[in-house]
Amino acid sequence: MTLRHATLHQLRSFPVLARHLNMTRAAEELHLTPAALSIQVKQLAEAVGLPLHEQIGKRLFLTEAGRLVDAASRDILSRLAQLATDLAETQGLERGCLRVSMVSTAKYLVPRLLGEFCRVHPGIEVALEVINRDEILDRLVRNQDDLYIMGRVPEGLSVVVQTFMDNPLVMLAPADHPLAGLRAVDPARLEGENFILREQGSGTRLAAEDFFASHRLRPRVRMTLGSNEAVKQSVAGGLGLAVLSEHTLALDVASGAFAILDVQGFPLLRHWYAVYPMGKQLSTVSRTFLEHLAAAGAAQAAGARNYGPEL
Repeated sequence: MTLRHATLHQLRSFPVLARHLNMTRAAEELHLTPAALSIQVKQLAEAVGLPLHEQIGKRLFLTEAGRLVDAASRDILSRLAQLATDLAETQGLERGCLRVSMVSTAKYLVPRLLGEFCRVHPGIEVALEVINRDEILDRLVRNQDDLYIMGRVPEGLSVVVQTFMDNPLVMLAPADHPLAGLRAVDPARLEGENFILREQGSGTRLAAEDFFASHRLRPRVRMTLGSNEAVKQSVAGGLGLAVLSEHTLALDVASGAFAILDVQGFPLLRHWYAVYPMGKQLSTVSRTFLEHLAAAGAAQAAGARNYGPEL
């Protein structure tokens, strides 16, 4: 058996198929047609000399050879990425790549911090993924990025965690809500209110559910949405209350569409975390960006920067 005819392009494509186990979705991620991806996988199987997947009904499964090729491909790609980083570091901090994945709520904060970082280090290339928590954890397990930004520390994984900034959660209501403008609202007055929550597994939703449970509230969940913007628009439309990160409201200060309720126990103080696998050797670029995040958090704590709005 020889693998000399296997190409790097095929080795990059196969782990995507192995992750989705769906030719169409994998092809979409790779910006290929399903037919083109199918040809690549077939050619890789021919180079290996064994089938890499099998179709049972409408479902696709990896063969044992496919699982071995998937693991080896990811190892090869990881080593090549590390080689690129090592070579860049021989040229100093002003060259190299920073790969960051973050949960969607962090898009209201982290791109600004990345922008500041890149203005100081303009030669650094940034690859940024904005995805949901489940996808973040999948990428973390696969060690696909340098750093992972999230609002809740992953459980059951061997990781290094750096807290870098507060992430207060607020109770959002339509501007004309009866509780708007009242002081120290008793949580019991939320009983019977309609709520719009983020999707299951969201750190924001989990924090809200912990609050409800601690006060023995049974919220009426009117809608579950996977987007902060959709949640805000639904609140503005009078469909219910919501618990959101204050950072998500940074561009809504002047809209007049919302009120932040002064509910006892709010804001719920959470944090932003930068996470990476235990034992991972961080590049100089990654370590410097972690220092940048820590400095931004220290500035926020000192009141030198205001990342949250006042509605």
